[in-house]
Amino acid sequence: MIEYNPIERYSGKLGNLCASEKELSDNIFERGEDDNGFGRIRSKGDAAIFGGHATQAMKDKFGITQAHPLVDFLPTLTIAATNLATEMTHHNMQQADLRVEPDITKEHVQNNKQYQRAPDARSARHQARSIASRERHQETGAPGALPGTPE
Repeated sequence: MIEYNPIERYSGKLGNLCASEKELSDNIFERGEDDNGFGRIRSKGDAAIFGGHATQAMKDKFGITQAHPLVDFLPTLTIAATNLATEMTHHNMQQADLRVEPDITKEHVQNNKQYQRAPDARSARHQARSIASRERHQETGAPGALPGTPE
């Protein structure tokens, strides 16, 4: 019998996204862009998938502290959409031989817009509360709640 482990499943999705972003960044760096260029491309892609809202605006909206990445609070559907958009950008960069930041940005924004979906506010807020509770429990030495489980 295969045991269902939601934490491993969620970690796997994050791992896939990290791997896709690494491939994309390598491809962008090979074309002469730097860290700042990659950051601008990613930022504009994030804003496209979040309906024009920057990552920091989304974190503020859901009360997520600077210490935690937004992706930790996103529904798996949004993570999968972001991953697919990143993979499409990487593939299309190679197919169309995109070499300059404006062209790569346009491609990345277009791919992210295809999957535009703001994360469910209730889900993000619930996860933010769960992580805050877990941190409080860790500080006191008491066991904390797992993400997605009732407190």
